[in-house]
Amino acid sequence: MALIQTIMWFLIALVVLVAVHEFGHFYVARRCGVKVLRFSIGFGKILLRWTDRQGTEYALAAIPLGGYVKMLDEREGEVPEHELHRAFNRKNVWQRIAVVAAGPFANFLLAVVLFTALAIPGVRDAIPIVGHVEPNSVAEQAGLEPGQEILEVDGTPTPTWQRLHQQLLRRLGETGTISFTVRYPDSELRYVSEARLDSWLRGEDEPDPLAGLGLQLKIPENEAILGQVMPTSAAERAGLQAGDHIVAADGQDIPTWREWVQYVRERPDQEIDLLVERAGERIRLSVTPQAVEENGERFGQVGVSIQPQPWPEHMVRDYQYGPIEAFFAGVDRTWETSGFVLLSVKKLLVGEISTKNLSGPITIAKVAGSTADSGWKSFVGFVALLSVFLAVFNLLPIPVLDGGHLLYYFIEVIKGSPVSEQVQQVGYKIGLFLVLGLMILALYNDVMRL
Repeated sequence: MALIQTIMWFLIALVVLVAVHEFGHFYVARRCGVKVLRFSIGFGKILLRWTDRQGTEYALAAIPLGGYVKMLDEREGEVPEHELHRAFNRKNVWQRIAVVAAGPFANFLLAVVLFTALAIPGVRDAIPIVGHVEPNSVAEQAGLEPGQEILEVDGTPTPTWQRLHQQLLRRLGETGTISFTVRYPDSELRYVSEARLDSWLRGEDEPDPLAGLGLQLKIPENEAILGQVMPTSAAERAGLQAGDHIVAADGQDIPTWREWVQYVRERPDQEIDLLVERAGERIRLSVTPQAVEENGERFGQVGVSIQPQPWPEHMVRDYQYGPIEAFFAGVDRTWETSGFVLLSVKKLLVGEISTKNLSGPITIAKVAGSTADSGWKSFVGFVALLSVFLAVFNLLPIPVLDGGHLLYYFIEVIKGSPVSEQVQQVGYKIGLFLVLGLMILALYNDVMRL
């Protein structure tokens, strides 16, 4: 069932992105007077089709891993003389540029709309406060200390965990100085410190920027309140229930979930006397953790999970937007994401990021499923990010992509005549080789991750 849901959410995301992209081409082509022969979602055998009054066939094909808009074009077949004025190749170069650019533009527009929709209800994220600094790490070299709030990295504000993570990702693979602007609790004084990066995390398969700095951010200590109690577990046999608050164990106070877990792990097959608060009353129970062996270690386990608890208000930031502010926040997020994608492409080309970080359809499907499980906001945010990635990737100046066509058209603008068919065909073969090579590499990485 989980696999079916993962595939379903992946297809939903893919069909939305492809439909929006191809509709961009379709809409502008019609506005420019080009006859559209077919608008297809998917490739291969056509499962469903219908035709409108203007002669355009709409199709849903069996392999939903893309789509296309087929336009009337003399290069692809004979065109009746009375319809030559509706052929794509007969349009002036600026109209052809508009038609080709409309696909990526539609994806950018979709991202703005989705990011705007996410901003309207408000955005809530954790404040980046230093929790722990590893000895002899980049963070220690920079003089970071527990309790400090990280205000900026390299002069760019980092008011939330997400912003800090994004800014650190920009430095992957680099050599040079990284700067931090911090402040202590209840102080407005700002301190700037620096550290040296040396090919930072270059070649890492799954780079973790915070771990790479030797830095852990502060998270609140949750109380030992039970969430789910596993069936047939030691906890269920002991009579523990979801919502129970573990107050003490063997007469020792248990103020946090971490201390509860540690106490249980250290006592496999040993009975523990508990003081539990349930519905305002305190009761006494006893539980015997089951002994578990893993990687040569023997520890206790009772079969419970923690109940999610809200973060303290002083550790989170809330951003509230009106409709206009939300729109500009959506534009800003789309712009920042586009810049990050381009920077990542550059880092891949110069070897600052490992090609093992390329992901294909399997990884994308897994992320689609996991974000859908996390709620509609996570899934919408994921679709918005994918929309930006699709737009930027299509604009790369590689023949067979929209960016390759645009490159030819801009050369035509400069030289005053089209690029020769022979040069275009050579470019398309090279572009096809590059794109297929990237797809195979990404799919290989997906399989290796499995």
